[in-house]
Amino acid sequence: MAAELNYTLAVALFIVVLSAMYGVRVAIKGRARFARVEQQGGSRFLSQGAMELGYWILDPVARLLVFLGIGPNQVTWASLGLGFLSGACLSVGHFGYGAIFAAVSGLLDSVDGMVARISGVASDAGEVLDAAADRYGEFFFLAGLIIYYREIPVLQMLALLALLGSFMVSYSTAKAEALNVDPPKGSLRRPERAVYLTLGATISALTVPWLESQHEFSSAIGYPMVLALGFVAVGTNVSAIERFRAIAKAIRVREKDSAEARTRTHQKISTDDQDNSQISHHSAGIGVE
Repeated sequence: MAAELNYTLAVALFIVVLSAMYGVRVAIKGRARFARVEQQGGSRFLSQGAMELGYWILDPVARLLVFLGIGPNQVTWASLGLGFLSGACLSVGHFGYGAIFAAVSGLLDSVDGMVARISGVASDAGEVLDAAADRYGEFFFLAGLIIYYREIPVLQMLALLALLGSFMVSYSTAKAEALNVDPPKGSLRRPERAVYLTLGATISALTVPWLESQHEFSSAIGYPMVLALGFVAVGTNVSAIERFRAIAKAIRVREKDSAEARTRTHQKISTDDQDNSQISHHSAGIGVE
């Protein structure tokens, strides 16, 4: 347990140092700008500045992988494997190791797209693989918690609701694209969920040895993890409902516009037919004279 705690602290300290370095960079040169970040934008729970920090950290990693000849699909498979290890660790209560594997998996999940764009091999097939790996990776993390909290039905249900909401948010985006509707921008997208869930596991690894040396159940609860689960469970389901309402509204507007356009077309055709009929009668009258 001591080794797990030390590794978790080391990773957390490393991230703090990188954040401080980025702060110095911003003070000297300004914020790092990335087209992908500009396109996606920030949200209420993950600012654009935080996303720029992440891309600033990962850009050299992606370029190094390209230099080494490692392709985006290889990175995606590595991310998926680490996601599985994360879930396996969480299922037996190793919040620290679970957080570390989840953090690296999440970083690689962002790196694979960067590698594809830098190396010029981005493709729809690669996006399909990446999207599938995202869903499986998220499932592994939450499934690990569902298994871990099997003795506490309330917390197990909370993890199930987080899983449901996470998938519904992603499904709403896919459904909007399938219906040719602009995907609504909402909160708790995949990067945000990954950040908060990983943060919950990380803090739990630090608090359990100090605050839960004696616990009511056979295993420690990990209160920061529970808070993160509750936040994701509520936030994702609310966001999914808002997204589906926005999609339905956009479809109704489109259908209304289409109906009005058809009505105008029919009216124009009817008017043209009447005009042509009047011209024909007039021409016929001239012929009789």
